[in-house]
Amino acid sequence: MKTWRIGWLLATCLLLAGCAAKGSGLDTPALPQPENTSAAASPGTSPGRAAADLVPERLTRNDEGVPVLSVYDVKSETLEKMSVEEYLPAVLAGEMAGDWPLEALKAQAILARTFVLQFVTQKTSMYDGADISTDIKEAQAYDTAGVNDRIRQAVSETRGQVLNAGGELPYAWFHAHSGGLTARAKEGLDYEKDEPGYTQCVKGMENDEAPQDAAQWEASFTADEVLAAAKDAGASVSELTSISIGERGESGRAKTLLISGKEVSAPAFRIAIGSTKMRSCLLESLRVEDGQVRMSGKGYGHGVGMSQWGAYAMAKQGSTAQDIVTHYFAGVTLDQAWE
Repeated sequence: MKTWRIGWLLATCLLLAGCAAKGSGLDTPALPQPENTSAAASPGTSPGRAAADLVPERLTRNDEGVPVLSVYDVKSETLEKMSVEEYLPAVLAGEMAGDWPLEALKAQAILARTFVLQFVTQKTSMYDGADISTDIKEAQAYDTAGVNDRIRQAVSETRGQVLNAGGELPYAWFHAHSGGLTARAKEGLDYEKDEPGYTQCVKGMENDEAPQDAAQWEASFTADEVLAAAKDAGASVSELTSISIGERGESGRAKTLLISGKEVSAPAFRIAIGSTKMRSCLLESLRVEDGQVRMSGKGYGHGVGMSQWGAYAMAKQGSTAQDIVTHYFAGVTLDQAWE
């Protein structure tokens, strides 16, 4: 898979997962449910660089020491200067429902803050003069209208906090619902680099309050839709004669599909055919019937990193934001990048 496709896949999966958790209408073998075996992390300094040293040097800081972003707003088509802390409330409102438990919102805020710093460190916005934009094609969702007092509190109470993975900013991956088990990046995202040390396959922790269509789903597609998606995902197939799961990963998700005998990346196929219909690669059934492909599965999203509905359930049970993020990300610390 080409590098540009991987980048597009990562961004698209990340953002669609956030929308799903806000209620946008969002045959696996029995697998063991491994516990999180990572060491408990606490705020402090990770081995390697401290969080304060992970802030991109090209960002200026305001009088309070908070990095300042140039944010391109796609709705107003304007470039706005705002601190990271001023930017985050609208991101949080775009990615998670504002009436959710505070500790779940705080966990999402920590991921959102980590995401934007990592983005500025590694990437260049598609908009001239911008450090990042509100365009979901490249970055996080953004909803100023959805900001409320609880969201502001979540951002305020996590001020400056980021994940530190041994002196590096990790990919702050999240998804709506794991379907029972989270996935590592190579399985859930077809990630081409070495597997990051902080990804892991653990219990998703979701409870019965998650929407039924996030926990379990069914979909059907025409032959033309399947052939077009297969081509977009890198496999040229002229006729739909069969479809099956090729390779499964550790969590049971399909890593590859066989479409008329040709192998295609399952995560790439899911994005190509529509990730709000094919809601995950944790497939329970997959078949050609009456000229259509019919499938069913569990979960919503790529399954890597934090499950938002899992965070919701953990917070309802009394877990803190720190408990939540260190359940889903192995060997990370929660560090203070600024006061």
